[in-house]
Amino acid sequence: MKNLKLWFGFFLAGLLLSSCQSEEYSMGDKLDPSEIDFEVIQDYDIDAGGNTVILKFNTPGATPVWNYGTGKSSRAVDTVRFAFQGDYEINLDVITAGGVVDVDPVTISVTEDNLSYVEDPLWTKLTGGNGQSKTWLLDLDEEGTSTYFGGPLYFYGTDNGWLEGGSEWDGGATGCYEEGGDCWNWSPEWAGNTWLMPAGDYGSMTFSLEGGPFVTVDHQMVANLGEQSGTFFLDKDNHTLTLTDAGILHNEGVDACAINWGNVRIFSLTDDTMQLGVLRPDGCNNEGPAMLVYNFITEEYKENYVPEVEEPTIDEGFDPEFESGELLQILTGGPSSGRYWQLDTNGNPIDWIASGMGWTENADSSRDWGWNSNWDELAANSWIRFDQWGGMNYTRNQNGVQTSGTFSINEENNEIILEAGNTLLGVEGHGLSPSTNTLKVIKAYDDVSRGIWLGTLYDESKDEWLAFHYILGGNSGVDNGNGSTEPTVLNFDNSKLVIGDIEEKGNLRLELFNEYGATKSDPGLTRSDIAFNEKIEVTFTLDGITLNEDAAGTYDAKIYFADGDWAPQGDGTVVTVNGDGTYTVTYEAPSAAQGTFVFVIDVVGIGTDITDMNAVSATIDEIIMY
Repeated sequence: MKNLKLWFGFFLAGLLLSSCQSEEYSMGDKLDPSEIDFEVIQDYDIDAGGNTVILKFNTPGATPVWNYGTGKSSRAVDTVRFAFQGDYEINLDVITAGGVVDVDPVTISVTEDNLSYVEDPLWTKLTGGNGQSKTWLLDLDEEGTSTYFGGPLYFYGTDNGWLEGGSEWDGGATGCYEEGGDCWNWSPEWAGNTWLMPAGDYGSMTFSLEGGPFVTVDHQMVANLGEQSGTFFLDKDNHTLTLTDAGILHNEGVDACAINWGNVRIFSLTDDTMQLGVLRPDGCNNEGPAMLVYNFITEEYKENYVPEVEEPTIDEGFDPEFESGELLQILTGGPSSGRYWQLDTNGNPIDWIASGMGWTENADSSRDWGWNSNWDELAANSWIRFDQWGGMNYTRNQNGVQTSGTFSINEENNEIILEAGNTLLGVEGHGLSPSTNTLKVIKAYDDVSRGIWLGTLYDESKDEWLAFHYILGGNSGVDNGNGSTEPTVLNFDNSKLVIGDIEEKGNLRLELFNEYGATKSDPGLTRSDIAFNEKIEVTFTLDGITLNEDAAGTYDAKIYFADGDWAPQGDGTVVTVNGDGTYTVTYEAPSAAQGTFVFVIDVVGIGTDITDMNAVSATIDEIIMY
């Protein structure tokens, strides 16, 4: 006969009874073993080898405690299925009013293996499969490292269980199976909660299907437990695990609690990880009831684990690489152009960028001790400009006071060198105000409208730059108190306005500036003064227009505008012109405009209807930038 502790099967039936706590019974008549009516039946119709065994208890007024090696049961009728051939001993203890009655064991013989009972994926994940074994470790080592989980021990409510299931009312992902039940979770990281248990080698658990469902647990951190050998049963449907003559690895601090360490709920199980929960009863260590969920990893996973080296997330655009001439293009917009730049007060105007990573999100990140109301006022009323009008020029307008000079670029180091005495905008007396005339381009973007970060101070010990974020802006100057600025009036010399059917397309054109026209060499405006974020508006007056008898009488008029690098460019809003009079046309820019290549007003079709173009005069009354 094969001893039961050497040859095992397992049962496929529900509730398992824990017998670790004694119970008191009122004394009465104690039944004689001969009076106990029970049956142990092998169903050969289900399994020709006798693997399926039905247990029946027919004695009224008494409670059975079956022990068939792979587990225990208190059911009056239960079914056990053994996967492996061999001789098995069925033990029965009967609880009666007069005491516990021991019944002689019944030995059965299973003549064939039925390995289908251990072919479920959960059995394979736990053991490695039939004929295999798998060793598991608590996810905490001597160095205090948890390899996969945040720590070795989590806490759940007493109604939590298999984490991939649950009722629809809770989303089906918390393992809560009773609406309104004791469902909660706390998953502490060991590093911040070392009181959970000491770091150490807690031993190992090996689950095997080599001839039977055997388990070996080597306890290294709980005194007097040592190595335990037994059997186990996995209930794949109810997600429970029962160990006989052994208990799962755990910490000594809760070992004395009234817990059955072999009566386990499976919370999760994969090829490499496992979470097993045991009940902590009310009062254990002066704590309330909870499921203590221990986190395990396989020995193979631990041995082959290679920690992921988290590469720091460098800020977008950090340490940019420019083609030759590209930085100059970004700063000025191109040849014969200029761009205005303003501090990004609506976004993030200042940062300390260490090893490529900044930390501020907006001006409030360093409010008062760094950025303050004085900086707010400065940014609202000030700007800088880089241009290529007659050279490479830099202008700073700080609260209406303008200084200017030239600049150069060191392309090798991404440096902008301002003429001596010049620097970026700054609040007088403030510790963060720039004092250097050499600016380092720390960050830049493909989309120039997102701005550019200019470093002014470097701390070598921290690899850290103090940098300011400048974005494209206008030259409007005065804060109107509601977060925007007053519009700016652009001066224009009407003596230099060119009018007529200039392109000979039958239109009347008012040419304020055209890089390809007569106004290029002697315009009536200063191109560098053209800068707006939203729109430019022109009011003009026509005089001396006489129309033919068959003239249309009404005509569309609009601005055509292209800024210093042709972005933005396009037609403005159409207004109706019907002869002499004063009219206002507007060009709304899809992005900030700086400088100009083309700035004209066309009255479409009126040129062919005017009897005498030489008699027509025009004036630009006002140009307003917003």
